[in-house]
Amino acid sequence: MLSPDRLNRFARHIVLPEVGGTGQVALAKSHVTLMGCGGIGSPALQYLAAAGIGRLTLIDSDVIEESNLQRQTIFTPADLGRGKAEVAADWVTRFDPAIEVRAVMARVGTGNAAEILEGSDLVLDGCDNFATRLAVSDACVALGIPLTSAALGRFQGQIANFAGHLDGEACYRCFVGDAFDAEDCDTCAADGVLGAMAGVVGTFAAMHAIRVLLQGHAALGEPLWGKLQLFDGLAPSLRPLTIAKDPECRGCSGLR
Repeated sequence: MLSPDRLNRFARHIVLPEVGGTGQVALAKSHVTLMGCGGIGSPALQYLAAAGIGRLTLIDSDVIEESNLQRQTIFTPADLGRGKAEVAADWVTRFDPAIEVRAVMARVGTGNAAEILEGSDLVLDGCDNFATRLAVSDACVALGIPLTSAALGRFQGQIANFAGHLDGEACYRCFVGDAFDAEDCDTCAADGVLGAMAGVVGTFAAMHAIRVLLQGHAALGEPLWGKLQLFDGLAPSLRPLTIAKDPECRGCSGLR
């Protein structure tokens, strides 16, 4: 049950037939782990918290730099030099003290991903390198955790829900393969990125995550597993692609 103040806070959700009171309670009981509190993670966090997610784990090993302020909207000049996860957790506490939030200032890899992600109902990954993304994907498959993956570059964004632990469903490694295990990702420092694009991709990812969390509880909950949404900010346009399960994928096909 939701208390009177929570009913009032989430009234605009509850009147939606696609969410309703049952859906809002499901969100309140959910534990989401956010990988990366930067360009994608910052706006995603704002709308996950606003949606009433009951428990948030925030993971980021970086500190806030002045160049981040162009798109990472939960940070201010007073936060420069502080850890992103720590400041993001402080933001959540100010925004909604009822949310249980934990900051993890650590770099995630194959050696610690499973331990850090265990217990999550969903992982939203907005980190900035393929090595971490693949480690997170493999851990999600092993732990049976749904993954919302979001990526951004210049004027293009990619958002998808993956469930490689389910029969017939692709994982993130099915999409990108094994070629990117090294830390060879392009950076926005070199290529540039429009700040508003980070907001579009981050909030889209938050909505995609909410779809997963509401599955079985409300009508909005159709996860669209393996349906990659390509957003072109220059056109603008949105184009869906279906990611097929790779029968030789060492992440989700038992071939590790």
